[in-house]
Amino acid sequence: MPSEEELFASVDALLNEEPHLPPPAERARLREAAGITQARLAAALKTTTQSVKNWENGRSEPKSPRLDAYQRLLNGWAAKYPAPGTAPTVPVAATVPAASAEPGASRAETADAAAPQASAVPAAALARPAVRPAAPSRRPATKRAAQPAADPRFPHGPLAVLDGDGCAYGTGGIVLDCPATTVPELVEWTLRESGLGAPKLNRYGKDSDPLIVLTAAAAVKLGLPERLEGHEQRRSLRLPEDHPVVKQVAKAKWRLTQRGFGPWARIYRKAQGRDRQCVQLAILSWDALDERSWPGVAEMEPADVARVLGVYATRVITPRGSTAVSGLELMTALRPPTRAVRDEASGNWVPGHNPGSLGTEPMAPAPPEATPEHPVVVDSGWSGGFLNEEAYQWVRPVDLLSDEECTLPYAVGLDLNTAFLAAAARLVVGLSGPDHFHAPTFNPKIPGSWLVDLSHVEVDPRLPSPFTPTGERPTGPAWYQTHTVAYAQELGHNVAPLEAYLRRETGAYLDPWHDRLKEAYIDTLTDLGVTKELTDVQFLAAMERHKDADPAMAAVLAAIKATVKGGIGKLRERPQGRKYKEGERWPALQRPTWRPDIRAAVISKARVNMHRKMRNMATMTGLYPLAVLSDCVVYPSPGDSPLDFLPYAASGKPQPGGFRLGPTPGLAKLEGVQSMLWAVDLMEQGHNPARHIKGGDAVLDEGE
Repeated sequence: MPSEEELFASVDALLNEEPHLPPPAERARLREAAGITQARLAAALKTTTQSVKNWENGRSEPKSPRLDAYQRLLNGWAAKYPAPGTAPTVPVAATVPAASAEPGASRAETADAAAPQASAVPAAALARPAVRPAAPSRRPATKRAAQPAADPRFPHGPLAVLDGDGCAYGTGGIVLDCPATTVPELVEWTLRESGLGAPKLNRYGKDSDPLIVLTAAAAVKLGLPERLEGHEQRRSLRLPEDHPVVKQVAKAKWRLTQRGFGPWARIYRKAQGRDRQCVQLAILSWDALDERSWPGVAEMEPADVARVLGVYATRVITPRGSTAVSGLELMTALRPPTRAVRDEASGNWVPGHNPGSLGTEPMAPAPPEATPEHPVVVDSGWSGGFLNEEAYQWVRPVDLLSDEECTLPYAVGLDLNTAFLAAAARLVVGLSGPDHFHAPTFNPKIPGSWLVDLSHVEVDPRLPSPFTPTGERPTGPAWYQTHTVAYAQELGHNVAPLEAYLRRETGAYLDPWHDRLKEAYIDTLTDLGVTKELTDVQFLAAMERHKDADPAMAAVLAAIKATVKGGIGKLRERPQGRKYKEGERWPALQRPTWRPDIRAAVISKARVNMHRKMRNMATMTGLYPLAVLSDCVVYPSPGDSPLDFLPYAASGKPQPGGFRLGPTPGLAKLEGVQSMLWAVDLMEQGHNPARHIKGGDAVLDEGE
């Protein structure tokens, strides 16, 4: 028989537990009954509107002290606005959550009812009841059914975010119960019970491996350090080989890739037939999600992290590393190197080259396309110069500013949406190795590198030269990519190449990559309230507030933009590490996607596109830029808006050929506004106003 003291202690423990909130639907009902908007409630609780939305749809739960304040507010509203058939005097906290009316119900039952095709996934993955437990937890208070899946093999989406309490938050609001306490157990659960993964993006490609994102609490529970410790671990971004978790993985007959156990650990076994055995891990507290590419995501609730990464995975690709890595992997996923072909001798189906792809073997670049440390350059003693196709970094000389320009009150910066992505559209690149030619006739349809003298081409000194990233006039023969030389012809000048490295097999390799990322970019902007149907005035207003509309979707948009820049940069990844010596091969050279010529083609086309618009702007408006930094251009303006200087026809429609406002890649948006005096002062100090027009310090987009 328990003593009175023991019973009282048990009761006191219950009283001290975290308060129970009513079900999400009831929270929304109470707020609406009180006539309070989500935005006003968010302001009162010092949080975001999106957080309130998440609380009311069951995606996440508030934490103390917000939890206590929210509970107090709901109690007050419940007393004023009782649910139909409920006495007004009964406090909300004492009501039984709707989910508890069915004590035997589980997420597995709900999922089975909503998605019968998922029955192949063991019910153990969803066995925990959906009622919110008394212990502190961020799991939703209501049952969550799996969303209908396009592929019955992956009923629960591409990824999950695992928290320390065993809740694995998936896409569409589902919550899986993960019993794993070690990394090998987590890998086994993911492959056998979770129902996670994503179908291939091309008929000849491979399915995306499931991604498990670990919170700091989950990492510690699995035996991992909360953060990488010590100088060596932080420098190498991986655990040492003698770490207990690394030993656990090896003992269980699993393998790690050459990257080791770092922020993006890839654990695998040899595939069995067609079934891949590979799980991708990402550890949030090890900075797996770079703040520059995923702003604010690492600090979000697990359910919100799952939402952000889930949208990205659905629209782009399941993340496999940094956004740069994902951008490069997306190219291969959309253009797989091989396809099944029938062997005439045996009659069997064997892997064969997939036309339009980059193949399975790395390709040596032409010497002028390589980097100075590349073995092709060092071993041959090449001294004939290199391609210098980089983004603009130019400032107009102050002495070329007219009095009329200096009297204008404003400097307005325009930023081109994903300029590199726009340049990748219908871009023909080389698919075969380079062949060397002497004194060839220039052909703008053949991709390659041309040694040609463009120093005779005259351009208005108030514009940058289209042939160099600094905007300075060339001084003699130099190597250029096809688009740069073709633009010289477009300007009416003869070109006579001295040499060229050209590719006979060509194709629009980046087209599917461009199409998928363009659609992802436009769809995400649409989710943020920025659509193609808006007028220019409405577009500027929508862009000014789009990041506040939904921070989660704003983070997806930032990641998509980083994927474009990083993916192009990875095409010419440089060696890293203090121990590297010139002439040695580095890991990136083993990839068929190490293609500096394709990177040069994209940047060349983007820079030419920028110059063409600036030249047309000068013709139509008489205005010349003050400075350019990659895809940002700054103009003197009579007003503080792009509407004050962009060219419009009498009908009100934008004039073709110049800069135009809009949400699609290649169109422009407002980057920032400063005074003309501010811009001139920076120019006199030798600084680039385009770098600071937004109020901070912009980063040059070099595709690195």
